[in-house]
Amino acid sequence: MYETLEILRDGGVTTIWMNRPDVHNAFNEQLIAELTAACQALDADDAVRVVVLAGRGKSFSAGADLNWMRRAADASVEANLADARKLAGMLRSLAEMNKPTIARVHGAALGGGMGLASACDICVAGEGAVFATSEVRFGIIPSAISPYVIRAIGARQAGRYFQTAERISAARARELGLAHEVVATDALDAKVAEIVTALLQGGPRSQGAAKALIRAVADQPVSDALVEDTACRIATLRATPEAREGLGAFLDKRPASWVAGG
Repeated sequence: MYETLEILRDGGVTTIWMNRPDVHNAFNEQLIAELTAACQALDADDAVRVVVLAGRGKSFSAGADLNWMRRAADASVEANLADARKLAGMLRSLAEMNKPTIARVHGAALGGGMGLASACDICVAGEGAVFATSEVRFGIIPSAISPYVIRAIGARQAGRYFQTAERISAARARELGLAHEVVATDALDAKVAEIVTALLQGGPRSQGAAKALIRAVADQPVSDALVEDTACRIATLRATPEAREGLGAFLDKRPASWVAGG
């Protein structure tokens, strides 16, 4: 189905491999369109529990394809706006999936590549990974990725890195809150598998609701409206079959139905 992606399924876990290794998985129109379509299709598939995003070759993603950028420089404002909307839509499709998402990052994660890592719920980086918001060096700004990068590292740190375009080591990415885990590159798959195992213990509906909860609550003042919203969310979930099954499984000392062997 896809020319720039390889989709591998293993039970409830699906890995999206960006597969343009000759250009370090740089974005072009096709990769953006295919990644959008893949995220939407997997989000609609109840058999998919966890989505892992990874890159073939030496890099996770080096950001925008230079040939694509060159074409954009010669295009009209209207054409550039259409392209920018597609990129922004792809990032949102990834960020707002109802499933847990994990970025498996090795090598370069630059520009849009750092945006992808930030848009995923969890980022696991190899110790040799390098991140950057490098856009200002090309005379542009990290606009489409900014909601996700700022959410990951905060406005204060973004104020530095959006302007300096400094390279960020894996260790520094962990300090900033961008990377949750940093491991030896040859241990990446084992660490991702460990986190996947933990994710598969949770109820699918509750995990999607947890993601929506974070989007609703983050950076909001504790107002009467927010308190009421959080009360409504938990009350609604408590009445679901998934919640009843989860509580029953705990009381019966057995795995819940969504856990392998449950």
